Amino acid sequence: MTFAGKRVLVTAAARGIGATVARRFAAAGARVHVCDREEAALARFAGNHPDIECSACDVADEAGVDALFEQVMRTLGGLDVLVNNAGIAGPTARLEAIAYADWRRTLDVNLDATFLCTRRAVPLLRAAGGGAIVNMSSTAGFLGYPLRTPYAAAKWALIGLTKSLAMELGGDGIRVNAICPGPVAGERMDRVIAAQATAEGRDAATIRAGYERTVSLRRFVTPDDVADMLLFACSDAARSVTGQVLAVDGHTESLVPPG
Repeated sequence: MTFAGKRVLVTAAARGIGATVARRFAAAGARVHVCDREEAALARFAGNHPDIECSACDVADEAGVDALFEQVMRTLGGLDVLVNNAGIAGPTARLEAIAYADWRRTLDVNLDATFLCTRRAVPLLRAAGGGAIVNMSSTAGFLGYPLRTPYAAAKWALIGLTKSLAMELGGDGIRVNAICPGPVAGERMDRVIAAQATAEGRDAATIRAGYERTVSLRRFVTPDDVADMLLFACSDAARSVTGQVLAVDGHTESLVPPG
């Protein structure tokens, strides 16, 4: 897959899946712009990747997104691919114990940010003659996830948004797909497991082993596994693929790890 000359924006890409995706696009010849709200992590990423443009931005903030797209226009001059990668784990608790502010922040970052960025990106993709949007959902977008209700609610909503936008934008040559990772090896999953262990009063190693047993392949996926599917979805090889929910999860059977 080649992306020579393509202009790509990846949100929340200073580390984790987003950073891997940004690096892979750049290696495939794309001109890449990334943003992240964690300025220290963004500075480290920028130092390691001087060929990739970087902006500090909280994509759940409307004014911040407006400023981000002004910067993208200055650096890239347009857009061919948008990767809505921003997301947070949100609280781990029973619904009645979740503060409304925590619920609201989870939806702001995991759902509203995708709306804000896509709203600004669509005119640029249309002006480019078409392009691709990928929304980062999750296996929590089609499976129940107790103790993680705001996260699951947002990820389910992203699938509805993806399918609706694929219908809305197909005539403009803009393809829209959702990537649904299962448990991904890395710092974020470590934090999720630690929070669940605290909430349930169980051992973190037991919870990790339980998650692995709920995956048919009996292992977590990697950021590169997710990037492989995402770059395919944005490539010419997937020119007829839109409105799809593309799971990269080793066939996750459940998000309720056995005790």
